[in-house]
Amino acid sequence: MKTVVFDIGNVLVKWDPHLAWLDEMGSREAVAEFLTRIDFPERNLRADGGEMFADLAAELENAEDRQRLSVYVERYARTVPHKIKGSWRLLYRLKEKGLPVHAITNWSAETWPVGVGAHPELGDVFGVTVVSGQEKLLKPQPEIFHLLCNRAGLSPENCIFIDDGLHNVEGACAVGMDGIHFTSPHALEHALIERGCL
Repeated sequence: MKTVVFDIGNVLVKWDPHLAWLDEMGSREAVAEFLTRIDFPERNLRADGGEMFADLAAELENAEDRQRLSVYVERYARTVPHKIKGSWRLLYRLKEKGLPVHAITNWSAETWPVGVGAHPELGDVFGVTVVSGQEKLLKPQPEIFHLLCNRAGLSPENCIFIDDGLHNVEGACAVGMDGIHFTSPHALEHALIERGCL
């Protein structure tokens, strides 16, 4: 029997960091300029790897930028506004068929509890959930995939890994998993049917 391993952000739950500052700054363009200026993707990845946002904010030279980034955690619920319903329907169909379902997510240890608070199903729908910020490991490092397998008692060859990041899918395939690059629930359904999971 195959085991299905989900990424979460932008696969099961929409994540849009612009929403943390949109009300304050007035336009997506203004927020995008701020995010580019502080190199938010790089700082967010460091948080996903276990660093604290307060420390990341303290590195910024501009006081206004420091203040803005320092409130990200308290505003985090705004950035995960809704579930991707088609993906959840597929997840529950997999569970109804008896397939084990787990998760590996690049997610900060600080913001993960906020995400679970906003979407409580994340806390109990998976057999094993590996959160990068708690483990201080990141996809696509092979260690994070092996950690999931060790905790769930699986071999990589029995796992199908789903992620919206192609580099993460490639990382999963490198350790022996089957990988599906997520682009839409419809395409995911087709890929799961092809593999005999649905």
